[in-house]
Amino acid sequence: MDLSNLKPAEGTVKKDRRLGRGEGTGRGGTATRGHKGQKSRSGYSKKVGFEGGQMPLQRRIPKYGFKNINRVEYKGINISTLQQLADKKKLDLIDPEVLYDSGLIQKKTLVKILAKGELDKKLEVHAHAFSKAAAEAIEAKQGKVVKID
Repeated sequence: MDLSNLKPAEGTVKKDRRLGRGEGTGRGGTATRGHKGQKSRSGYSKKVGFEGGQMPLQRRIPKYGFKNINRVEYKGINISTLQQLADKKKLDLIDPEVLYDSGLIQKKTLVKILAKGELDKKLEVHAHAFSKAAAEAIEAKQGKVVKID
């Protein structure tokens, strides 16, 4: 047995109907395409969104809003999450690498520390941005806030 003599099981493969091969086949003439018109021609394909000449939906609906190309997106991490992480892994320093290893962020994600939750441990936190309340909460526990550029 090798790849050169593999065949599908008997009766599983049907032959395609041969269209447009003479009147004797019962499928000659128009070959099931109807009469004349654009769709009956060979090579026909319509564009995506074409509505038979009617103004397409994507052109009927007005544009609105805009995308700010200078927007900087941060992944928000709460103080409560930092506390859980520090307790679980017995850490004093938390930086993006630690957050990446624990599965909280992707590799090149910018991190912003937010103030939701309580902190009951002295931590050194390295991040790209901090909310004012989060920075105050970390420093209130004699922790250190280090902003990464």
